[in-house]
Amino acid sequence: MHWTRQVIALKAQARTLQIFDLENKAKLKSTNMSEDVLFWKWVSETTLGLITDGSVYHWDVFDPNQPAPVKVFDRNANLQGNQIINYRTSADGKWMVVVGISQQQGRVVGAMQLYSKDRGISQAIEGHAAAFGTLRLEGAPEDTKVFTFAVRTAVGAKLHIVEVDHPETNPVFPKKAVDVFFPPEASNDFPVALQVSQKYGIIYLITKYGFIHLYDLETATCIFMNRISSDTIFTACGDKDSTGVIGINRKGQVLFVSADENTIVPYVLEAHGNELAIKLASRAGLPGADNLYQQRFEQLFSNGNYQEAAKVAANSPRGFLRTPQTIERFKRLPQQPGQMSHILQYFGMLLDKGSLNEHETIELAQPVLAQNRKQLLQKWLSENKLECSERLGDMVRPHDINMALAIYLKANAPHKVVAGFAETGQFEKILPYCSQANYQPDFIQLLHHIVRVNAEKGAEFATTLANHEGGPLVDFEKVVDIFQSQGMIQQATAFLLDALKDNKPEHAHLQTRLLEMNLVNAPQVADAILGNDMFSHFDKAHIANLCEQAGLLQKALELYEDPASIKRVIVNIPGMPNYNPEWLIEYFKALSVEQSLDCLDAMMKHNIRQNLQTVVQVATKYAELLGAQQLIDLFEKYKTAEGLYYFLASVVNVTEDPEVVFKYIEAATKMGQIREVERICRDNSVYNPEKVKNFLKEAKLSEMLPLMVVCDRFNFVHDLVLYLYQHQQFKSIEIYVQQVNPSRTPGVIGGLLDVDCDESIIKNLLSTVNPASIPIDELVQEVETRNRLKLLLPFLEATLAAGNQQQAVYNALAKIYIDSNNNPEKFLKENDQYDTLTVGKYCEKRDPNLAYIAYRKGQNDLELVNITNENQMYKAQARYLLERADRELWMFVLSENNVHRRSVVDQVISTAVPESTDPAKVSEAVTCFLNADLPGELIELLEKIVLEPSPFSDNQNLQNLLIFTAAKADKARVMDYIHKLDNFAADEIANVCIEVGLHEEAFEVYKKIDNKEAAVNVLVEHVVSIDRAQAYAEEVDIPQVWSKVAKAQLDGLRVSDSIESYIKAEDPKNYEEVIEVAVAAGKNEELIKYLRMARKTLREPVIDTALAFCYARLDQLPELEEFLRATNVANVEESGDKAYAEGFFEAAKIFYTSISNWAKLATTLVHLSDYQAAVDCARKANNIKVWKEVHEACVNKKEFRLAQICGLNLIVDAEQLQALVKQYETNGYFDELISLLEQGLGLERAHMGMFTELGIALSKYHPERLMEHLKLFWSRMNLPKMIRACEEANLWPELVFCYYHYDEFDNAALAVMERPENSWEHQQFKEITVKVANLEIYYKAINFYLEQHPSLLTDLLQVLTPRIDVNRVVRMFQKSDNLPLIKPFLLSVQSQNKRTVNDAINDLLIEEEDYKTLRDSVNNYDNYDAVDLAGRLEKHDLVFFRQIAASIYRKNKRWEKSINLSKQDKLWKDAIETAAISGKTEVVEELLRYFVDIGNRECYVGMLYACYDLIRPDLVLELSWRNGLNDFTMPYMINMLCQQTKELASLKADNEARKAKEQEKEKVEDNTPILGNRLMITAGPGQASPAPYGQTNGFVPQPTGFGF
Repeated sequence: MHWTRQVIALKAQARTLQIFDLENKAKLKSTNMSEDVLFWKWVSETTLGLITDGSVYHWDVFDPNQPAPVKVFDRNANLQGNQIINYRTSADGKWMVVVGISQQQGRVVGAMQLYSKDRGISQAIEGHAAAFGTLRLEGAPEDTKVFTFAVRTAVGAKLHIVEVDHPETNPVFPKKAVDVFFPPEASNDFPVALQVSQKYGIIYLITKYGFIHLYDLETATCIFMNRISSDTIFTACGDKDSTGVIGINRKGQVLFVSADENTIVPYVLEAHGNELAIKLASRAGLPGADNLYQQRFEQLFSNGNYQEAAKVAANSPRGFLRTPQTIERFKRLPQQPGQMSHILQYFGMLLDKGSLNEHETIELAQPVLAQNRKQLLQKWLSENKLECSERLGDMVRPHDINMALAIYLKANAPHKVVAGFAETGQFEKILPYCSQANYQPDFIQLLHHIVRVNAEKGAEFATTLANHEGGPLVDFEKVVDIFQSQGMIQQATAFLLDALKDNKPEHAHLQTRLLEMNLVNAPQVADAILGNDMFSHFDKAHIANLCEQAGLLQKALELYEDPASIKRVIVNIPGMPNYNPEWLIEYFKALSVEQSLDCLDAMMKHNIRQNLQTVVQVATKYAELLGAQQLIDLFEKYKTAEGLYYFLASVVNVTEDPEVVFKYIEAATKMGQIREVERICRDNSVYNPEKVKNFLKEAKLSEMLPLMVVCDRFNFVHDLVLYLYQHQQFKSIEIYVQQVNPSRTPGVIGGLLDVDCDESIIKNLLSTVNPASIPIDELVQEVETRNRLKLLLPFLEATLAAGNQQQAVYNALAKIYIDSNNNPEKFLKENDQYDTLTVGKYCEKRDPNLAYIAYRKGQNDLELVNITNENQMYKAQARYLLERADRELWMFVLSENNVHRRSVVDQVISTAVPESTDPAKVSEAVTCFLNADLPGELIELLEKIVLEPSPFSDNQNLQNLLIFTAAKADKARVMDYIHKLDNFAADEIANVCIEVGLHEEAFEVYKKIDNKEAAVNVLVEHVVSIDRAQAYAEEVDIPQVWSKVAKAQLDGLRVSDSIESYIKAEDPKNYEEVIEVAVAAGKNEELIKYLRMARKTLREPVIDTALAFCYARLDQLPELEEFLRATNVANVEESGDKAYAEGFFEAAKIFYTSISNWAKLATTLVHLSDYQAAVDCARKANNIKVWKEVHEACVNKKEFRLAQICGLNLIVDAEQLQALVKQYETNGYFDELISLLEQGLGLERAHMGMFTELGIALSKYHPERLMEHLKLFWSRMNLPKMIRACEEANLWPELVFCYYHYDEFDNAALAVMERPENSWEHQQFKEITVKVANLEIYYKAINFYLEQHPSLLTDLLQVLTPRIDVNRVVRMFQKSDNLPLIKPFLLSVQSQNKRTVNDAINDLLIEEEDYKTLRDSVNNYDNYDAVDLAGRLEKHDLVFFRQIAASIYRKNKRWEKSINLSKQDKLWKDAIETAAISGKTEVVEELLRYFVDIGNRECYVGMLYACYDLIRPDLVLELSWRNGLNDFTMPYMINMLCQQTKELASLKADNEARKAKEQEKEKVEDNTPILGNRLMITAGPGQASPAPYGQTNGFVPQPTGFGF
């Protein structure tokens, strides 16, 4: 996953890489690598680093020009066989390092390859972790790039820091190499991650075991070391701010480690001294060393070492010494002759250090600008060394407006920025900046100024304001007013076109205004605007009128809606010079039908010559809407046949109205367009043919072709012939049959014959027509129906002579020859062109023999059969059947439904077959007899053919068929046929005999052909006589026969005989079945003989395996061992398994030993009670199942030493542990179980279950050892399980310990309180209690301590204070009357100022008569019932408590009550203070009179001073005069008169100053112009502003940023 973006990189099958953008749901890139990718990671924001077996690649996933990863360098040989764990690159991408690890000699060895991109070379380094970083050395102008890496070798661990790419201007960074400390218990630990914090300049080093080391990057000093995780940390990386390191451990915990900015410097100061602390604080700007910096600065400054002092101030953490006071101190220093001033040296150091703050920038800019060295400021600004401010921009503006503008931009002073853009002519930047800065000036006033300065820029700016994405920023009307006031029609038009592009209804007035101004000033522009259809809300009537006046008739017509206006304009449109007929035609689409017809009528009436073409075009396009008939009426109204013709010509091809087509034919005829009339008559299918035919007859056209076309299309040929014959148009008749439709010639001839036309005319007509185009069949039919067939003989003969080979010609000739008896047999036999079916039908009634000839020639089977059956011509039919040899025809004739079948069959047997010499045709006849299921007839036929001398006597197929037929129809004849015939197919005959059950006949056939195997197979499988088969085998004595007999004997379970027969046959092929049956029958000895025979020719695992197991089953162990030592292919393991399953353990031992199968051998040895050997074999097998079986056997036999060896291999498998523990516990071997588990704890594969089960066992059988076990191994135990065990064993201290370390603090606390006598310990209980989650446990704990340990109650409450409800605690102790026990606690929480606490403390203090503490309590904490407490205290016997009561009354503003209490106890000072605090004159005067009345003159005087502002002077004078207190009052009077005198003088001075200011203000106003002094950008020219603005001075007042 990418660091900051929703981009993910996926890898499939180690080579296919795909990059997806999850946010945009798109695939960015994909590629297939030629090598497996072993490691990959993001090395920058855009680049992936990929490590393969041989190379390192970089892939910029966002660069479209980089479709695949690019090779950077090849891997070094030192990384071969290493697991790649990291890949790092420097920030500038010039250095790379690949890190890998490998296991060597029992430790993890690190290997790195450092590569320089610039030099193209690599260096092999031993190391485990590496990183790149930068630091700024003291006095260096550039950063120093360093490479740091950590390594742990066999002799120690080191951290190295070396410089790479040393700049010439920098001091050399010396190499650093420091030892890395590893605790003794972490002997296998090594560095896994190294991260450089650029912010702090600290190296974070993390090890595999979770230790972290912090080193200073510059000095390599170890700052801090600690362990942050007890689990392995396998990966780490830096955080976003480069302050710390983030790691992930094996538990999946994410750890973040960073330096605490508030404590790290004091820690380093204390642990490592001042120098490192000062460098760290300066580098990272950290607190903690400010005092050291301050002291050093003051010391250097006082010593006159100003340069060093400046350096200290510049490097001070967080710049706390970079103050205006420091600058003033340096400015006051005298400048030494020939040297740079100290203040400039100070600024130079600040610039080298970084950037200046605002005050420093101002102080530096003043002397630089005074010396006119603004290029220095430009340089520092480009380097971001100065902090930009509005004040700085104001200073720079007189010297360089562009630099000032850049400063204003950085200082975010929008009013000054906008003014600067306007002043420098950068108008296009104003709006983007205002949007970015969220600033909105008066754009109208600004636009007015820009238009006067640059009209084009003003137009662009106005358009930008109008198209602002947040909505228009200006009023469009005012903008147009500005442009029109300047006469800028073109700019106003451009602005409005862009501003009004959305065509909103509210802009209707502006749309009208835009069109109006252009129609008046530039009609062509208005024409273009209207032509683009941009606006639709303007005043159309007004604009249409203006368009008509401007000569834009087309636009006027588009805008007019009044019918009269439309007709007025439209009649003149076609006469315009730039007339566009397409537009006018399209315009009619917007008119109604009535309007369209009215307009067309007006156009025809106004100027028919000018408008006719347009009217025709409109009528053509809208004929369907306007109605064809109405348009026809319109054209006929003005008697324009031309218009009607052209109109109808456009619609006639698409209309469905017959009348329209007729009108078109009529108009075309009038126009003399005969060719068009002919085309319509030929192509159109809509018109009424009868009506058109009659019209054309009446029209008496000069050409008859249209009439011919109509009559030909609609079958009026007879009418046409009559019409033409009547009018003696013989030439037209010839034209019709020659050119129009020769296929109609038969109809024409028929018509001429019907009118009794002369034959010579007809013959001449036929001679002129191409015979190929005449349908001869129709012609013959027409003439034949009129009994004039001979008329065609010359035509037909001429047709043949011309090369016409139509079948109809020959058919006609055949009919003529038959009728005339002109040697028809010769014609029918020799001619192949006539249709035999047609001619045959023609001959059936005339001469059946001629029909037979025709049908036979044409193979018209059914017709031939029918004609021969009808005329009893069976012999001819039989000969035809044999000659035809067609199976379907045979089956038709031989069908049982054929009543003539017997007669035909007799002729076939007696005549046709004997005459035939073609075997195929005879065979077909036989087959058809067979298929027709006529076995008797077939046998009769075959005997005549085969048994009697004939050409087919030795025909094998016929002999086979004879025997087959006899086998099915007459089985008694089969044996006789077998003896008589010799040329039959013996195998086929034998199979057929077997199928029909003639087994003896089949056996006889095989004996006749000497096929011994087939013969014995018949005896075995069909006769089923094993004895006859054995006798036959002995007779012939060949292996093949013995094999067949052996298989039959085996199937009959005659195992011994079968094996003997197999041995005689020496046939081992059926070994699998022999082995199976012999084993099942227990014939092991016979089977051994057979298998030995089989092994002579076969090497099959099944044979060898069976032989080996026969030895095992017969207990022939020496033979078995000898067999296994010899060459064999037996499946020994399978044999061993079988022997083991059947209890032959000795044999199984031999089997397993021969193949070294230790696992199964160990199990076998267990059954043989050889436990030591079983353990040895189990160790070699190292299989859980084996260990388990051997272990179980050893335990049962109490061989605990051997059992422990097995058990150690079992307990490391967590799944086996429970069963093993159960086994020991079931047998009562508790100590042995504990001993086994204790031995297993030291194993490398020791797991949590082992520690847990040992703990459970100790809890049951040795509870005194459990606590020690828990303390050592609690982190590796299953604490929930351990908790249940402790509960069951009632081990309370151990239970509490488990609860505590499992973070079950609630249960831990409850357990302690339930069994305190065993588990309570004060310090531990406090630690537990503060961590509980259930608040009720706090109060249970308090009650527990109240009952059990009251002396420690306060200590408990102190730690629980932040977590408990103090009010509830107080109520608890009030209820139990034990408040004094928690007095220290109450005093400690009184700072919370809670009423319950305050009341409780006050009650305790009153009870203890501790008035001092009570006074502090009521003064400092006011949340109590003041009236109640004061009421109780004022009745107290001690005056101190009554004094407190008076104080409480005073705090609650009960002045009289407080003063009375003070009077009662003569606490005059308290009374005077109360009166003064009250601020009430009447209270003060009452107490003053009281003191005068009792004669207490000292208190009287005290009142005068304490209550000076509250006592009226007249009252003092009155009391003084009446009571003779003038001497005591005189100091008061003197002070009062002095103060009055001072106040009067002050008032007088203020009055005079006010008058002087008013006079000065009046003078200034008299001399100031009415409009004031303004900048040119806001003031503009002096002429009067146009009227539309509404202000007297022509613009709205607007601040510009320069004081206005």
